[in-house]
Amino acid sequence: MSHKRSGGDGPFPRPVAPVPPKREPAAIQPVERRPAAKVKTGPDPDDLYAALDLGTNSCRMLIAQPKGSQLHVVDSFSKSVQLGQGLEASGRLGRASMARAVGALKICQKKLSKHRVERARLVATEACRRATNAPEFIALVKRETGLELEIIKPEEEAQLAVVSCAPLVSTRTEQLLVVDIGGGSTELVWIDLCRVPKLERPKAIMRLHQGFDYDETVFPRAKVVDWISIPLGVATLKDMYDDVADDGARFALMSWFFEEQLATFSPYMDAADQTREGFQIIGTSGTVTTVAASHLGLRRYDRNKVDGLRMTSDQIDTVINGYLALGPEGRRRDPRIGRDRQTLIMSGAAILQALLRAWPTDRLSVADRGLREGLLYAQMSRDGVLEDGPY
Repeated sequence: MSHKRSGGDGPFPRPVAPVPPKREPAAIQPVERRPAAKVKTGPDPDDLYAALDLGTNSCRMLIAQPKGSQLHVVDSFSKSVQLGQGLEASGRLGRASMARAVGALKICQKKLSKHRVERARLVATEACRRATNAPEFIALVKRETGLELEIIKPEEEAQLAVVSCAPLVSTRTEQLLVVDIGGGSTELVWIDLCRVPKLERPKAIMRLHQGFDYDETVFPRAKVVDWISIPLGVATLKDMYDDVADDGARFALMSWFFEEQLATFSPYMDAADQTREGFQIIGTSGTVTTVAASHLGLRRYDRNKVDGLRMTSDQIDTVINGYLALGPEGRRRDPRIGRDRQTLIMSGAAILQALLRAWPTDRLSVADRGLREGLLYAQMSRDGVLEDGPY
């Protein structure tokens, strides 16, 4: 039924409005304006960022905030999940390995929700690159945790590892080798800084987050001479030689085999022409930080003492020879190595020794940083909330 108002003087006559008395116009009063609500048009310097690295051996995450040119870590997580266990033999991620990884990722998801992180990159590396059932695993993670993992290419992994190490680059460095020893792969990047003014060299490394090539007229070029991703890390190399009973023989075989894989890396062919003057190696990995902690005699790990420490080839050899002298049982009991690292330390040491045979140096800088920090620096720099380089 429609409802209409009657016209004229029907049952509901229109009321006559009274005529208001004439008044003098009031003085115009200023309108009180409320401050306009802030419209968020882009990243805020107070925003939290996250970077998650699911590797062959570990699941690690950092939640951080930009603070000037540095990162202020708000929360972190690290757990050995051994995602790549058995991958060398089967080519697939095992059920138990995937379950361990999903368990760790659930903890990460809770931390991300707790801190209300909206800007994040969650990446997976070598184990997921190699596994034939990686798509099923990525779908499982999404279903169980709501997290969307991104499998990144080896070249981006290498690039981000380099970016994370920018603060450790000396202004005297002309030739730089950055080594990232992972669980399933090892990335090496050789960078020529000769054409970059000395004070600009660390910043030139930081600019690599824009890609290995950028406009030389805008910023001095840090030339990437060569890079390589060798599909051998501490876990995969260990698995290859698990059947060798003798501890010393197993170590020697691992080291020489790894060195053979360097043959296609052009700076390896020119190693005899490299001089110690102006040459720097930066090593980023659990292996390098563990060797540094052993060198310092730390019974409890201290990042502030390890990150940025410089070691010579001779000092590293002394630590590695000490590990060999301890044997498997002695290494298990050594508090400087730690329970999570003791089964993998010799394969990592074999890789490190092979590198130092090729490029002996008195300037190996230890970096307790890597892919996660590189991911954070790149995100923050892209959003314009980080000052020009972490210095």
